[in-house]
Amino acid sequence: MYKVDLPVDNSVDVAVERRRAAEAARQARIFNTRHRVMGLDLKALEQQVAENKEREEMAGQRERAFDMLRVTQEKVLMKQQQEEEERRAELNRDLIQYRAIRQRAEDTRDADLNIHLQGALGLSIPIPESELGPASMQVFQGEGIGDNDKRRAQMEQTERALRAQREQSEKLQKENKLKELLKGKELVQQDLRAVQLDALEEECKRAGRIALNNYNHAQAAECVEKERKERMRKEGKEMAEVLHMVTSDILTECPKAAERQVNGGPVGGPRVLTDRWRGMSPVQLSAIRRQREEQRLEGKRLREIERQRDAAWDFQRMVQTREDDEEERKAMELKKEKRMEMDRYNEQLAREQREHQQFLSKTLYTNRPTAQYFTQFSSSSR
Repeated sequence: MYKVDLPVDNSVDVAVERRRAAEAARQARIFNTRHRVMGLDLKALEQQVAENKEREEMAGQRERAFDMLRVTQEKVLMKQQQEEEERRAELNRDLIQYRAIRQRAEDTRDADLNIHLQGALGLSIPIPESELGPASMQVFQGEGIGDNDKRRAQMEQTERALRAQREQSEKLQKENKLKELLKGKELVQQDLRAVQLDALEEECKRAGRIALNNYNHAQAAECVEKERKERMRKEGKEMAEVLHMVTSDILTECPKAAERQVNGGPVGGPRVLTDRWRGMSPVQLSAIRRQREEQRLEGKRLREIERQRDAAWDFQRMVQTREDDEEERKAMELKKEKRMEMDRYNEQLAREQREHQQFLSKTLYTNRPTAQYFTQFSSSSR
């Protein structure tokens, strides 16, 4: 195995990390086909979105203009109708006022006669009738003939005058209404003309925007072509760089690139360069595997010896356990015999005690004291 030169400071580690980061960024940039080849025209998409929004805004403005025009026309018609109704009401009030002021029955020349004939009280004259002269006479014979016809003729004349006034008023109203209608139509025509002019202006603006968009599209196509050529140039350069990296000693993992001679020759032996070393050779790996196999066999042999030693110790413990069990069994048998012997001795003592008690009770102490024996004591002063 080779010896590894440990760096004195962290500059080598920093350089290795920097190269690794640069290599990772380069691979992410080169091997990402979607971003490198396909791409996405964000400007064209944004322009399409803006055109759609502008078209929708124009349609909304047109609809709002027509709605405002319709509302304005309705307001004008409602105002005209209201003014016409107000004029009619004013004419009716003027007619009623004129009749009440100018055509009263009390203001006629023969009002007193008509009132007197109708049964009214008439004029009260404080002078007696005998003192009145011919000049005070109010009604003469022959007067009043044809009064009804006259009144009818006067009423017809009044009706004709009123009808003429009403016709004249209606004519004036029609003329005013026609003028207002013509004025409203003229306003509507002006509004429509303004809407048409606005639409034409919007069309002109739209045509200008379309021309500008076409110019922008041409410019964008030219920019896209330039970008494509630049991208092709960069891709060629990057592919050359990739080819160089693929065929270089870093990616091919050439073991000689990671070795260097120490002390100017093969005497010192090869050393490993940490920033270029890519792993061990098959010979080194086989040596490591062989050594690992030897270590495994040695461990297996040691485990077998340990197992045999454990088995011997287990057998020894088993023999010792059997001997201990045998001694314990013998001790228990001896203890049992001693207990049996003690039981026999105790039984013999008990039997002897019973025999002694029987001797005392049946042989030795046969004369038992009576009551007379006990009463003889303390019976006298002696």
